[in-house]
Amino acid sequence: MKSAVVQLPGLNRDRDMIAALTKISGHAPVTIWQTETDIPDVDLIVIPGGFSYGDYLRCGAIAARMPVMQAIIEKASKGVKVLGVCNGFQILLEAGLLPGALMRNASLKFVCREVKLEVVNADTDFTRAYSKGQIIRSPVAHHDGNYFADAETLAKIEGRGQVVFRYAEGTNPNGSINDIAGVMNDKGNILGMMPHPENLIEAAHGGSDGRGLFASALEVIAA
Repeated sequence: MKSAVVQLPGLNRDRDMIAALTKISGHAPVTIWQTETDIPDVDLIVIPGGFSYGDYLRCGAIAARMPVMQAIIEKASKGVKVLGVCNGFQILLEAGLLPGALMRNASLKFVCREVKLEVVNADTDFTRAYSKGQIIRSPVAHHDGNYFADAETLAKIEGRGQVVFRYAEGTNPNGSINDIAGVMNDKGNILGMMPHPENLIEAAHGGSDGRGLFASALEVIAA
């Protein structure tokens, strides 16, 4: 699997993502700086977490308008898989690549802890290694992870199976509507999620529940 990790000022989870992709795929991803307008041929583009541009204006608002995003939009339109984690999810929403919005946590506090996720849709290129309804663990670390969508949009994404992950067993850390933790676009090649699967992929992390997400993408690409 050829992958790329986008780097922007203020992102601080890029090294974690690079390490995860390298361990699971056996190949180090290329890194793409914010000013790049041309992305090499890759199978997966990842926008990692952090605080791009200090979260000024709105989380992800400035990053979504950087030159690299237009290149990502073009690649995504051709079917290349795109994953946005935490701030990466915020950026994908700000860029209009995913439906809905992320607001301030209901507690108005930064949340950093482990949560449980239900795999709502196991029939995606990101979740085939899991089973529908499976409960997995994942860390979260965010201040603006409260997912919201208007009634029409919510009904559409729920009905079309675009909700991929849901906070489970009362662990919703931010007040997200319908306990939504991750959504994908209608074509199924773009996934955004607040939890950090890259931080739970091996025994040294205390578990490997997040590994299935990357293994799923790798399996689909290799097929």
